[in-house]
Amino acid sequence: MITPLVAVALTNPVGGAATIYDFKPNNIAGKATPLKNYKGKAILVVNVASKCGLTKQYAALQATYEKYKDQGLVVLGFPANNFGGQEPGSDAEISAFCTTKYNVTFPMFSKISVKGDDTHPLYKWLKTASGDESDIEWNFGKFLVGKDGKTVQRFAPTVKPDDAKLVAAIEAAIKS
Repeated sequence: MITPLVAVALTNPVGGAATIYDFKPNNIAGKATPLKNYKGKAILVVNVASKCGLTKQYAALQATYEKYKDQGLVVLGFPANNFGGQEPGSDAEISAFCTTKYNVTFPMFSKISVKGDDTHPLYKWLKTASGDESDIEWNFGKFLVGKDGKTVQRFAPTVKPDDAKLVAAIEAAIKS
């Protein structure tokens, strides 16, 4: 017989997380960072890579962060090496690359897996919450989380940070 607690564990691959605020990933310096620190903000979560054809999106992500951070948006970068080995560096190397090449000031996190058997629980939750549980397609996939920590919209890697659809979604999220 399956007990109710076991049934929940079997049907919820992210351990019962109800919002993005239930996660505490390590920041790029290796320190656990509760995402509840961003409560009340719209959050743009992006899996990033340093050696990808889309890496130049770092500049547009930084510009988007600067434009909207005082209005209630935070961009969170999650390096991942799942696609063609395009993020081979250590967290320290990734941090140095982002700050020297793209002047990134938005929060960056330790390298994680966004695809496969070792997918980070945050990314499992993002896919489930977005209603699109298909694999992350490539580097620079984007998830926009509402101020409630629950509402999630998914955007393909090819949707640039300054794309009209993403900008409209960001503006709606920060106004809600």
